[in-house]
Amino acid sequence: MHWLIALSMLFLLLTVFLRLGWMNKVHIADIIKQYLATTNQTLSDEQLIVLAKQIRKPMWDWHIYIGYVLVGLYVIRLLLPFFGEMKFRNPFNKELPQKVKFQYIVYLLFYLCVALSLITGLVIELGPKEFKEPMEKIHILSIYYLLAFIAIHFAGVLMAEFTNQKGIISKIISGNK
Repeated sequence: MHWLIALSMLFLLLTVFLRLGWMNKVHIADIIKQYLATTNQTLSDEQLIVLAKQIRKPMWDWHIYIGYVLVGLYVIRLLLPFFGEMKFRNPFNKELPQKVKFQYIVYLLFYLCVALSLITGLVIELGPKEFKEPMEKIHILSIYYLLAFIAIHFAGVLMAEFTNQKGIISKIISGNK
């Protein structure tokens, strides 16, 4: 479950970075414009942007498909504790050490942020058109919590590997407990 969710999120991030970088509509439109100039053809800037959007549409469709996959994985993850697997821990338990409380709170925040991202994504795709723009503004902010969480997650794993949980990385990769 961990790796399916992680790979889905990484794929979603890849599509976002492609859309912001190499597959940026303005960048693609400029490439088309330069090519057309060599063939003595022209299109308006609006037409170039429409064409650029069409070129990157299949890549963006994959963002949406993997978003649906992530919704399913998220629902399964929320249901697993009811079947005795992957229990959620109470971060407000007074008997827990501060480090463990911090870990549980970070995971709780992560799951809440993921829920917000998934809900806003679903509203963008399936909801009323008047909600699309405000939901997109919220949904775009998802990249910030996700990048922060990935950094915190890797830092925590490395700290554990080099302190009290030697071998945790090989256990994560192999799946052995």
